[in-house]
Amino acid sequence: MFHMPNLTELLVILLIVFLLFGASKLPEVGRGLGEGIRNFKKALAGETEEEKKVKEVKGEEVNKEKV
Repeated sequence: MFHMPNLTELLVILLIVFLLFGASKLPEVGRGLGEGIRNFKKALAGETEEEKKVKEVKGEEVNKEKV
C-alpha cells in the first residue's frame, strides 16, 4: 500500500527537485512551503490575524483600566 520513503528514495527526490528548480530557487520554494504550512496550521486553529488583533486591543484596554 503506502510506505515511508527510505534514505535512497529521499535522496533521489531531492536530486530531482534540485535539478528542476536550481540552487537559486530552492530558498524561495522552501519559504513558500513554510508559509503554506503556517497558514494551514492557522486555519486549523481557527484564529485569524484580525481575531488576534482584536484580542490584543481588548487586552490593552483592560490593562489601561486597571492602572
